Amino acid sequence: MDMASTLALALAFLSFFAAEAKIVEHTFHVGNLTQRRLCEEKVITAVNGQFPGPTIEVNEGDTLVVNVINESPYNMTIHWHGIFQLRSAWADGPNMITQCPIRPGNSYVYKFNVTGQEGTLWWHSHVSVLRATVYGALIIRPRGGLKDCPFPEPDHEVPILLGEWWKADVVELDNQAFLRGQGFNSSDAYTINGQPGDLYNCSRKHTYKLKVVSGKTYLLRIINAALNNQLFFKIAGHNFTVVAVDASYTKPYKTDVVVVSPGQTVDVLMVADAAPGNYYMAASPYISVGPQGPPFVNISATGIVEYLPVDDSSAPVMPSMPPFNDTPTAHRFFTNLTGLLKPGKPTVPHRVHEKMFFTVGLGRNPCQPSQTLCNRTRQAISASMNNVSFEFPTTVSLLEAHFKGANGVYRRDFPRRPRVFDYVNATGTLPLALQTTLKGTRVRTVKYNATVEIVLQNTAFVGIENHPMHLHGFNFFVVAQGFGNYNATAAKRSFNLVDPQVRNTIGVPTGGWAVIRFVANNPGVWFMHCHLDAHLEFGLAMAFEVENGPTADTSLPPPPPDFPTC
Repeated sequence: MDMASTLALALAFLSFFAAEAKIVEHTFHVGNLTQRRLCEEKVITAVNGQFPGPTIEVNEGDTLVVNVINESPYNMTIHWHGIFQLRSAWADGPNMITQCPIRPGNSYVYKFNVTGQEGTLWWHSHVSVLRATVYGALIIRPRGGLKDCPFPEPDHEVPILLGEWWKADVVELDNQAFLRGQGFNSSDAYTINGQPGDLYNCSRKHTYKLKVVSGKTYLLRIINAALNNQLFFKIAGHNFTVVAVDASYTKPYKTDVVVVSPGQTVDVLMVADAAPGNYYMAASPYISVGPQGPPFVNISATGIVEYLPVDDSSAPVMPSMPPFNDTPTAHRFFTNLTGLLKPGKPTVPHRVHEKMFFTVGLGRNPCQPSQTLCNRTRQAISASMNNVSFEFPTTVSLLEAHFKGANGVYRRDFPRRPRVFDYVNATGTLPLALQTTLKGTRVRTVKYNATVEIVLQNTAFVGIENHPMHLHGFNFFVVAQGFGNYNATAAKRSFNLVDPQVRNTIGVPTGGWAVIRFVANNPGVWFMHCHLDAHLEFGLAMAFEVENGPTADTSLPPPPPDFPTC
């Protein structure tokens, strides 16, 4: 065998083993971290002394093992947002849904396989409002690297994590919000990779900078980690090509603005093709409730794209941002995305076994005795799906109760449909039974491998806005979206059953609806909730109980030995 053949064989041999799945291990120390932002120092909860937390990088097929050691004063869980957790539901992470929390001073090892997924996801705390600072990127590359992606291989890839910052302690703000029966205080700033940018006071040195080279292509992995705000994202003088959302490939979509709801991710290619200089990247709020909504900060978080060699004498150019209530721009972005089907990937199912209709929105309930600062009307804000306001169990997680067949923890009668009324024009004149939500821990049971179709319909009792609804354990096809009250006959004419976008989080249009489909091929208990954290705490959530399949490989295994107890 000649030298060239020997070398080729050796390279093929190395390539084969390089593509083999491996075990990727991390340790997360969760504890206090002092940070200075907006002219003040404060203590936050963070992972490994980093804000945002460490980026996890794996290849498709790898097994991820993360030992979470809770050195903070709070209960803690970590949710691996968008990971399917096939037969590893014990590692999903939502507090009191799939696990009891990790108590201060304790630890838990999350172990799961990352199979059949490629792209940008993220991880975050799933207890109270701690994900305000406990979050980070989770990047899944194809086994052969970025060259195997269905788009031109970029020269560089850059995580862009969008978030929020509060001057006050977020846990205390959350406690006060509960006592008042009102919403969570708005943040004091938006952030890009943890930095608010120089439009805020004392923040010139707290500005994220991305250095670029003319002609190079950059894959920006944009993640909205904000607690309560949807965001517009732009870079002055540059356009984007969207190539993936929620770790699912899209057909290339060219745009100058990205809209991303809390929980969502968007991957874009950006070519550094502007004139050398400095350009602002900016994230500004999309507040779909309009001017009648709660107060918010209408200042953009900024970073700076600096062309090399850097010219410090050149002032950055600012992009023209959409108005904060620009629903047409947001809807255009969300609805122009279509899926890119890779060979062997599931196609949208045409036969539906379970059809459901869920209303989502805010309402009011009588103040609880413990809500000592509740308003004069003695009415507290509540939230619900199909008029059921979700209550978290307190003694055992839903998943453990499901696995052990425990009685009295939850009911299996979450309504398949709501009462019919004028959803998007609802006012205070409607019957009190519609305005007042029912408290309960109720799930909807579905058979293994059933195809589920859900109409998600906004309501307008207390404001009307875009709700980012996240489904744990599954991706779903977004087959249609629209405004007004859902009309099945008219809507079906717009169904995309060929190349719909695939997501794990859908922004249900303000004053409108969305239709999604998924195949329930993952046994366990899976949370579905609004990813605006204030709405989750008000009860805008439910859970699916997916039955075991016919074999051991399609059934939920027992919990791991170090599984946290309540």
